[in-house]
Amino acid sequence: MSDKAKDHLRRAALEYHEFPKPGKLEIRATKPLANGRDLSRAYSPGVAEACLEIKEDAATASRYTSRGNLVAVVSNGTAVLGLGNIGALASKPVMEGKAVLFKKFANIDCFDIEVDETDPEKLADIVCALGPTFGAINLEDIKAPDCFIVEKICRERMNIPVFHDDQHGTAIVVGAAATNALQVAGKKFEDIKIVSTGGGAAGIACLNMLLKLGVKRENVWLCDIKGVVYEGRTEEMTPQKAEFAQDTDLRTLDQVIDGADMFLGLSGPGVLKARMVAKMASQPIVFALANPTPEIMPDEVRSVAPDAIIATGRSDFPNQVNNVLCFPFIFRGALDVGATEINDQMQLACIDGIAELARATTSAEAAAAYKGEQMTFGADYLIPKPFDPRLVGVVSAAVAKAAMESGVATRPIDDIEAYIQKLNQSVFKSALLMRPVFEAARVARRRIIFSEGEDERVLRASQAILEETTETPILIGRPDVIEARCERLGLAIRPGADLEIVNPENDARYRDFWTSYHELMQRKGVTPDLAKAIMRTNTTAIGAVAVHLGHADSLICGTFGEYRWHLNYVNQVLGGQGLEPHGALSLMILEDGPLFIADTHVNELPTPEILARTAVGAARHVRRFGLEPKIALCSQSEFGNHAQGSGKRLRAAIEILDSEPRDFVYEGEMNVDSALDAALRNRVFPNSRMDGEANVLIFAHADAASGVRNILKMRSDGLEVGPVLMGMGNRAHIVSPSITPRGLLNMAAIAGTPVAHYG
Repeated sequence: MSDKAKDHLRRAALEYHEFPKPGKLEIRATKPLANGRDLSRAYSPGVAEACLEIKEDAATASRYTSRGNLVAVVSNGTAVLGLGNIGALASKPVMEGKAVLFKKFANIDCFDIEVDETDPEKLADIVCALGPTFGAINLEDIKAPDCFIVEKICRERMNIPVFHDDQHGTAIVVGAAATNALQVAGKKFEDIKIVSTGGGAAGIACLNMLLKLGVKRENVWLCDIKGVVYEGRTEEMTPQKAEFAQDTDLRTLDQVIDGADMFLGLSGPGVLKARMVAKMASQPIVFALANPTPEIMPDEVRSVAPDAIIATGRSDFPNQVNNVLCFPFIFRGALDVGATEINDQMQLACIDGIAELARATTSAEAAAAYKGEQMTFGADYLIPKPFDPRLVGVVSAAVAKAAMESGVATRPIDDIEAYIQKLNQSVFKSALLMRPVFEAARVARRRIIFSEGEDERVLRASQAILEETTETPILIGRPDVIEARCERLGLAIRPGADLEIVNPENDARYRDFWTSYHELMQRKGVTPDLAKAIMRTNTTAIGAVAVHLGHADSLICGTFGEYRWHLNYVNQVLGGQGLEPHGALSLMILEDGPLFIADTHVNELPTPEILARTAVGAARHVRRFGLEPKIALCSQSEFGNHAQGSGKRLRAAIEILDSEPRDFVYEGEMNVDSALDAALRNRVFPNSRMDGEANVLIFAHADAASGVRNILKMRSDGLEVGPVLMGMGNRAHIVSPSITPRGLLNMAAIAGTPVAHYG
């Protein structure tokens, strides 16, 4: 890297830490503090009630305070990764970063605590004194052997989990990677010879973990800066190193590497040479984990051992051994069951969870975060990526279960499956709201046809549909392309075996398709030749005809292209006989709850009749999510203060709705702020028929509805479910090009529920 590039990266990193406000953390209140009443409950005198409850029963601290979800990251800065002994203050950016990772990956609140104390016993005293504040302690970047002393004292004296991540976090991820590396190589822990460099905290912890996984102590050879650790050696020795001393005359890494199945490096750059790798066993496992420069570069390993299985600590090579795969999720599970410690059983459960996840199908979210990387289980994919959202559900639940089974859980979880669902809801924002829809979809078997069947998102969604629903995905596309992409993406599904395929280039039903389309469109200028061409090239029209002929129950299209282009063909084929598209409804899942927006796509300037139908349809669909609809018809006009424009059309729609009994609440015309603020609405219009805030906003212009939807998506971190095409009897839905595989899965669940199931 050039000096100019290095300087650019340095400045970018400093700006990241400085702007828009210094640091990476802030504290936010979780309770309102808007008036004197709030103040009297948050502080004096109301706070005394919580204090007295905790004094009476210490366990209630997790009910009345944040302690049960609060971790301390504690360091004295004596062994900061890649920087060494830089001191407590200089380590603060690293500890802040660790706190951010806790929050991002496991929604755990965290304080970073930098302590200017190098005496390990005094440091342990300080940490122990912090016990009342925290639900768990993460020790970080404390040099060896001091870290062993601090952790031992804290574990003995504290009744909460104390976890030195540099030791155990690294060991757990190494254990998971080694588990899968041995599976790829066809070897077993009890049979392998391991040579390790580095006798620090992480290295010793990794070796101890490998022993727990089945490696025999006599098959472990430890080397450090002074060479082989052998019996009788006194120079640069610690009690922890002495545990791995060998009775041998061999003195160098070069001498002991012969025939080794696995090299484990936690030392420094260039320690392992290519000629040494050449002496190792066939298909050697090389974990060169020194950062930023490993003990040997992967290309050097491959030059002498092309079949080697390699892991590093770097993100620019496959198989990055990264502690973030472990510590957020092991703490999440430990906190949720009130564990008094993180024991061996919990650590082994964490290893199993991480390893199993790598062997499973890659998640769509992880694939999107690491676009272009191969993520199929094998030599170059031994452990999952940190942004795989399934980690929290799989690993944390395994840890919690192990804590309960080993007797260290003070708050056992009764329903582990419900707990897993709760964990998944924390990363899949749509999970809770979509549960009633998925449950309804499981009642009936429906065949969902996807018009863009070769799209990666559709393929990933199809895998998820087969795993999570009873629906049958049908894909329009070329079988060889679909199979090749499934193979490349590491998906288990295959055309013919798991998926029904409609091949536009060669399908036995082609004649039925084009003749049916011609019959529908012959008086609209479509000739037989044109019908044949469309049924070879237009996958939306093909999907609509498949539904028309009964080969599928519902069509999902729109992953690319303009909405109304797709709508034209859907309406041509599936419209009529009481079916007519009258609105698109988008569910926006926001931080403070769900909000439905209509009509976002179908009608640019809807008539009063269409607005009324949109309200009726929206009410029906909102109930599918287990919610009671409160519909606000929104305009610049508010309760009649503008005689013309959108207000006039909305007032006419209200009259249509009023013309017969309705089983849902609706009100309008009104401003959006009045719809969402009941107090404001009551000041403007005290006799409103609506209580509380609206959960459905219907606009008289598609521009307004679409604009609000897009602002919520882009500026409020809103997650969209939809858009749901209303008026077509659930026979077709047109999604937006920005949809994710998870969004397609949600739409498949919506399409998978027959209209009869939701009224």
